Amino acid sequence: MTTYGTGNRILVTGGAGLVGSHLVDALLAKGCSVTAVDNFSTGSRENLTAHPRLTVVEADVTEGLPVGDEPFDAVLHFACPASPVDFETLPIEILRVDSVGTFHALDRALADGARFLMASTSEVYGDPQIHPQPESYWGNVNPIGVRSCYDEAKRFSEAAVAAYHRHKGLDAAIVRIFNTYGPRMRPDDGRFIPSFISQALAGEPLTVHGDGTQTRSLCYVDDLVRGLILLLESGEYGPVNLGTEYELTVRETAEIILRMTGSSSEIEYTDRPSDDPERRRPDLTKARELLGYEPQVHYESGLKSTIDFFATKNSDTSGFDVS
Repeated sequence: MTTYGTGNRILVTGGAGLVGSHLVDALLAKGCSVTAVDNFSTGSRENLTAHPRLTVVEADVTEGLPVGDEPFDAVLHFACPASPVDFETLPIEILRVDSVGTFHALDRALADGARFLMASTSEVYGDPQIHPQPESYWGNVNPIGVRSCYDEAKRFSEAAVAAYHRHKGLDAAIVRIFNTYGPRMRPDDGRFIPSFISQALAGEPLTVHGDGTQTRSLCYVDDLVRGLILLLESGEYGPVNLGTEYELTVRETAEIILRMTGSSSEIEYTDRPSDDPERRRPDLTKARELLGYEPQVHYESGLKSTIDFFATKNSDTSGFDVS
């Protein structure tokens, strides 16, 4: 087990995204020096606060990693557009970042003798036929569907990490991230929590796909980041699921957000996207046994923080009660 802190240099690709930026904050708080690489196609500069131990590099990881020659102690690969909107508008970019970009990150970690942590996703399970989903489940993925650019790209990235781990001796880890939300989400990224909050605050109908009975497990970003640090420092390989077991239907989530915002918006039902998973909840047995991981933030507390974030970003929300 290795504890990262003062004197350690960490590289985070996708460091301006939702998870990446919160992870950067956590590493800085531990005393690390962090280099965050992002091309800002989906991440935001506003997510990164100026800090004497933070270096921000604007670059596309598919073109290489222009981060100098001083070795890193850990390389955390979190670069990748990850929302349903991105699947439709950036499919080639997603495939490239999780293939060519992954190889660049792996090669840098190998050259530096660094620990490598790859952000995979619950999407590798596809529309699961086993519930909840354990890491041993191989998944049910449509390889040519509209979501395949993301699902299969992450599966490929996992295969690449496994090959480097087995054949090159790379100290590597894979995390499968489940439905994470929180402040710094893009309001227009197509995921249901930022969509519902933005619609509720604007007094617009909340658009629920299908009949809203499909489920998701809501993980507040602070819980996820705490688990990521535990995995990074554990020396475990994985893959390890991280998330929570707060499994709610999409319709229930919409109703909770309406109540918490005090919005009078109605729920509007729309066509359900292709290959939309029916149920989604992680089996957290490995995370508990290997990492001592336990989610701590109840979904209502996390949703309140997220609503407050969106309310402060939206000048049109003054008429809503977000207490």
